[in-house]
Amino acid sequence: MSGALWVAVFCTLGIPVRVASGQELSRGPYLQQGTPTSMVIRWRTTEPSETRLAYGTSRDSLTMLAQSPTRTTEHKVELRGLRAQTRYYYRISASPKVLAGGDDDHYFVTSPRNADEPTRVWILGDAGSSGKLEAGNDPSQILVRDAFLKAVSPQGFNFIMMLGDNAYNTGTDVEYQRGFFDVYRSVLRSKVSWPTQGNHDASPQGYYEAYSLPTRGESGGRASGTEEYYSFDHGNAHFISLNSQNRDPSFRASMLKWLRRDLEATTKVWTTVFWHHPPYTKGHHDSDDLNDSGGRMAWMRQNVLPILERAGVDLVFSGHSHSYERSRCIDRHYGVAQDFSESSIVQPCDAREEKGGTYTKATLSKTPHSGTIYVVSGSAGSVQGGRFDHPAMVVSEATLGSVLLAIDGNEAVITMIGADGKVVDSFTLRKDPARPRAVQNLIATVDEQSCHVVVSWNGAPTDSSYTIYRSTSVDARGSKVGRIKGGTSHFTDSTISSSTTPVWYSVRASSARGQGPWGSTAYLAGLPAHCVGLQRR
Repeated sequence: MSGALWVAVFCTLGIPVRVASGQELSRGPYLQQGTPTSMVIRWRTTEPSETRLAYGTSRDSLTMLAQSPTRTTEHKVELRGLRAQTRYYYRISASPKVLAGGDDDHYFVTSPRNADEPTRVWILGDAGSSGKLEAGNDPSQILVRDAFLKAVSPQGFNFIMMLGDNAYNTGTDVEYQRGFFDVYRSVLRSKVSWPTQGNHDASPQGYYEAYSLPTRGESGGRASGTEEYYSFDHGNAHFISLNSQNRDPSFRASMLKWLRRDLEATTKVWTTVFWHHPPYTKGHHDSDDLNDSGGRMAWMRQNVLPILERAGVDLVFSGHSHSYERSRCIDRHYGVAQDFSESSIVQPCDAREEKGGTYTKATLSKTPHSGTIYVVSGSAGSVQGGRFDHPAMVVSEATLGSVLLAIDGNEAVITMIGADGKVVDSFTLRKDPARPRAVQNLIATVDEQSCHVVVSWNGAPTDSSYTIYRSTSVDARGSKVGRIKGGTSHFTDSTISSSTTPVWYSVRASSARGQGPWGSTAYLAGLPAHCVGLQRR
């Protein structure tokens, strides 16, 4: 029985509850189950109180209200009817006291409805080592967190993906508080977290009470009917969370049946699947050893991978081994490491960008057995050594860190950022590789005489045209303001308002094969003071 339901029953028994004058937050706020038109916001209070949340698209005008008079310590609000790809600010209170929000730090951005928008994900595996410590704040977990957030600003990713073992040792409520909610508090209040269950997320009072996960296909994909596995969409990517921990035969059969249907139903360009126990690893766990982890790794390899590869799944992420390992682009290897052969390698290159390597797939469409890349990223909280000699792997590192997955149009870039802030590994997967690449060195400047904005970039000789977009929000790409032929690397925007409003520019290259990625944006703080109020020339 959940905490919120328990309080509701408690109140019906006529036992009085009181809002303490010293009411405080003991957990959250944190975001769950985001979609283009809805968001779930949860928090916990030190004493039972009513639920009250004000929100709006302006921090200074939170005019919409969601509230419930039922007093509880576990608060959950589902906001519906929101605008897609829009930033909303919020404030929570226990009358008359404001508990959190009403500032720049408490906000959320709804998912894009346009399937062509970029998707950037912070991926954390086996992160919850602070849960083991009575005082919390395990130094290794903190180092990984801080290194990533220094390299990638909170504006630089859309949501968090947790690969299991989110709180050690057994995932109790207290351990989740120390190992997850306290450590990532500053991020969870503005980013949705999407988890999978690990072997250390064993306590029913931890994992399934902490998260509100889609069971009816609310966030995209087919309804699963359970929080143990689910799917969701963001931009042109489909994500699937599977449960490798539950070994019940009937559960596994139901999960595989749902998985086939979910993969058949998705029309997204990219498909990423994640679970805890890796199908290939020679870290401190051994995926060949049937006595290791109850044979879960071998079972996932033998039973799940054939389904994924038939559906043309692109990327699979797992944790469990406290290390980083990345495979070649492979297909149809479901046995032990010693039986791995060259015939399972779809592409032999190691795809490190500094060596000029990139994985490719011929088309944007889902193509059966076109190759899948398997990544083990289980070192966001601790690191352990191993043999690191699995022949499917091209990179194996016993190093602390976490991963950024950046999907943009026909290109996905995966970067492992170590606890020292250095890039441990980076590789690219490109679909329909003849499409244009993203333009480089995009900048926006103001011509001091005309007060027009000049946008410039470096393109490629094969680019046939460029489309220029302008937005007044960092969360959206805005509207088209111009289109020019290839061979030109600058555009003059004479339509910008004479104001100090910040703007962001994007430029996409096109060729006969289609459009390239969005790439980076160029930020302009606004027009200089002497331009404000002038008639545009």
